[in-house]
Parts: sequence; structure tokens; C-alpha cells
Amino acid sequence: MPFEATKIDVLEEPAGPPRERILKAARELFYRHGLHAVGVEALAEAAGTNKTTLYRHFASKDELIAECLKEFGRELDTAWTEIALAHVGKPRDQLLAWLRVIAEYKASGTDRGCALANAAVQLPDADHPARRVIEDLKGRQRARIVELCQSAGLRDPELLADELFLLLEGARVALQSLGPRGPVQRLAEMFDTLVTAHTPAPR
Repeated sequence: MPFEATKIDVLEEPAGPPRERILKAARELFYRHGLHAVGVEALAEAAGTNKTTLYRHFASKDELIAECLKEFGRELDTAWTEIALAHVGKPRDQLLAWLRVIAEYKASGTDRGCALANAAVQLPDADHPARRVIEDLKGRQRARIVELCQSAGLRDPELLADELFLLLEGARVALQSLGPRGPVQRLAEMFDTLVTAHTPAPR
């Protein structure tokens, strides 16, 4: 049965353009309750609007899901850019800074899992518009890690990137099943160990 918005789920002070409010409400409710559990009516109510307005901005719920993930991806791009600007010309520092941010976020215990990974599990249809968004964002994330590993002169950069990527994905699952006091609390240490193992000895 589709989830119906309750008082707590309605934005306290709906503000901004309708499209912006709809995206905000959709991201919050999809992440909290799941993509299939939240109906269009609940989304519209939470955004302080109606279904007619929602469909004026998004042709379908599937399109809205895809746009929510694209917005999430834009936020990731911004985070990558900020780290790059803070460590200009130092790819190894950029890589470690990114991994440290992720590890600290996981250890905080506030994460309900990766929005992209959660969506991928819920959307097995390879032709769903959101699946293409997920694959593109995950692929770009891996490519960035590979590029930093290469630029930093680390050994077997693609292997290291895959090790880091898979460790990160596994940490997301472990966090949901074992919580922040489980193995995820050692994530930063594991990241550092892997990067150090692939760092060439000084000549």
C-alpha cells in the first residue's frame, strides 16, 4: 500500500518554486520510505502542492526518481570539486581527503545507505530511466578514483580503485546491518592501509 504523508512528512514551511519543493520532498520521502512505498499524492502533499502541478514538472514518477538521483549526483560533483580546490596539484591528498570524508560520514551513523545503491536494488528493470543515472554516476565515481590513483603514481591504479570502490560499497551494507559500531568504524584505517600498500617505496 503506498505510503501516505503524515504531518511529520509535510514540509513545515513549503518555500521556493514548486519544482524545487517537489524534488526536496521526493528526495526525503524516497530515501526514508523507499521508492515504491511513496505515492504521487503523498509527494505532492509533502511539497505543499498537488498532483497536477507535480505532473506539470515531471511527466511521471519514474522521471521524478531519475531527477532526484541526478540532483544527488550534482551534489557529489560539488563535493569532489571542493576537495580538488582544497588540494590543488596533490592527487594523493585529494584521494585521501575524499575517502576520509566518506569514512567520517559512515562512522557518524546517520547514513541510511547510499541513495544510488538503494535505488538500484529497488529498480531491477534495466530500462528504467533512473538505472541509467545510477550507472553513470557510479561509473564516474570509479573513474575519478582511478584518475586520482594514476595521477598520484600509485601502483596498479585500476586495481586499487576497484579495491577502494568495493570496500566503500561493502561498508554501506555493513553499516545498515551492523551499525556504526561494526567494521565501518575502521573504514578510514582500511582506506589508508590500501593506499599505503599501493604507494611505491621512495627511491
